[in-house]
Amino acid sequence: MKPQDLTTNRKALTINLDPQIYGTIAEIGAGQEVARYFFKAGGAAGTIAKSMSAYDMKFSDEIYGKATRYVSRERLQMMLDHEYNLLEERLGEARGDDTCFFVFADTVATRSYKGNNECHGWMGLRFQLKPNSLPDEIIVHVRMLDTSAQLQQDSLGVIGVNLMYAAFIYYNDSKTFVESLADNLGTDRIEVDMIGFYGPTFDHVDNRVLSLQLVEQGLTNAVMFGPDNTVLQPSEALYKKALLVERGSFRPVTNVNIDMFECAGAQFIQEPRVQGEQVMVLLEITMNNLLATGVDLDDFLARVDIISSLGYNVLISNYPEYFRLSAYFRRYTQKMIGIVLGINHLLAIFNEAYYQKLDGGILEASGRLFKENVKLYVYPMKANAFNQYAQLDTKGSYSHASFSPEHEVVSVVQDVLITAENIQVKPNLRHLFMFLRENHFIEAISGYNPSYLDIFSRDVLKRIQNRDSTWEETVPPLVASMIKERGLWKARKEEHHES
Repeated sequence: MKPQDLTTNRKALTINLDPQIYGTIAEIGAGQEVARYFFKAGGAAGTIAKSMSAYDMKFSDEIYGKATRYVSRERLQMMLDHEYNLLEERLGEARGDDTCFFVFADTVATRSYKGNNECHGWMGLRFQLKPNSLPDEIIVHVRMLDTSAQLQQDSLGVIGVNLMYAAFIYYNDSKTFVESLADNLGTDRIEVDMIGFYGPTFDHVDNRVLSLQLVEQGLTNAVMFGPDNTVLQPSEALYKKALLVERGSFRPVTNVNIDMFECAGAQFIQEPRVQGEQVMVLLEITMNNLLATGVDLDDFLARVDIISSLGYNVLISNYPEYFRLSAYFRRYTQKMIGIVLGINHLLAIFNEAYYQKLDGGILEASGRLFKENVKLYVYPMKANAFNQYAQLDTKGSYSHASFSPEHEVVSVVQDVLITAENIQVKPNLRHLFMFLRENHFIEAISGYNPSYLDIFSRDVLKRIQNRDSTWEETVPPLVASMIKERGLWKARKEEHHES
C-alpha cells in the first residue's frame, strides 16, 4: 500500500504484529493518546511492555528529575533516558537477543481551559533496528493547530503512530519519512518545525536536509540552524530575545550583506528597548519562490554552510511577505525586532499588488508588520542600481508597480544615493510612508561603506559562474575560500564545457 493509503489503525496494527518490536510508551500532558491507538488496534500485548503518564509535577520530578521547562527537549531526553535504561535493566537479559527495544515518549501542552497557552510538544523515539544493537533516536517538535484540546489530543495520537511506523519502516528514506508524518492529518492540524535523526544508523544523515524537507512538504513554514550547523527549535532559540534579521538570497554572502548587518546592528543595540536584552542575530532565506519549481537542497545547504561559517544563525522560511515573517517571530518573543533590508525590498513592501488577498490591503499588512516593537533598517542604493531594479518585473522578485516613469534615473545623477529619507513611493502611499518614518518604524542605515554600494549578489554569482576572479574582492575572505574549495555555483560553466 502507498503510505498515504495506510490508516492510523493499520499502521499501529502493523507495529503490534511485529514480534521483535517491544517497549514502553510514556506520555505527559495530553493523556495516553499514542498508546490508545496501539491498544485499540489489537495485539498491543506483544508490543507494549509498559505505558504510563505522570501528570503531577512532583511525581514527574521524582521519576525523571527536575527540568527548567516541563514541555522541553530537556524533559523529553530525561524521559527517554530513564525509560530505556529500565527496559535494558529489566528485560535485556531475558529478551535482548531477539527483541528490538523501543521507548516512545512525549511531553506536551494542549489547549488549556482558558485557551491562551502555546499548544506544542516534544516527541521522541529511542529504538533498535536489530536486537542487541546500539539504539538510534528520532526527536521532533510539534505545534497543535486544532482549536480544542480534544482534537489536539487526537492529532497527537495520530502523529505519534506515524512517527513510530516511519521509524521502523521508512528509516532509510527520509523524504517518505517526513511526508508520512502528516498522514491522516494534513498540514492544517499539526506543524512539525524541528526534526533530528541521531545514532549509528543515521551517521550519514544531515538533519538540515530533513528540516528543509519539512518546509518543502508544508509541515512547517520555517526552520532554524545554529552557527555550528545544529538544528534549532524556534520556540526555544527565539524565546524572549530581541531579534535582528536580514533577508536575502545570500547566493553568495557578499561584503554588502555583512556591512548591512553590522551597521544596522550598531544602531539596533542602541535602541532603548534593546538595552539589557539578549539579542539574537540571524540571516533569513525564503524558499517561497522556489517551491513551485522544486528546491535544490544542495544549493541551500551550501548557503547555510557559508552563513554558519561566519558565525550567524540561519532561518529558512516559506514567508513571501515581511508581515508574515514578523508574525512568526511574535509567536516566541515580544521583544524588539529589527529587520535589515535594502531600498529595493522597502519598495516591495509598499507594492499594493502583494496584498490583494488581504481584506485590508496594504493598511492591514502594515498594521501586522509594525504591530509592536518592529523597526526596518534600510540600506541605501545608488541611483543607477535603483533604476535597474525598477525595470525588473515580478519574475525578477521585484515589481515595477512601485515605480513610475518620472522615477527613471539619468546617467548624470547615477551616483546619487537613494535612501529611506529621500525615496519616493507612489503618491497614494506617501502619507502612510511618512507616518511610519516620523514614528521611527523605518530608519535609514548610517555608517555604511560607500565602496560596497556597487556589489550585487546576482552580479557576483555571474562572475563566479564565468570564472571571473574579480568576484573574490566582493565577498569576505572566508566565503571566498569556501566557494573555491567546494567549487560552488560553477555548474553552468562546467556543463557547457562538457558539451
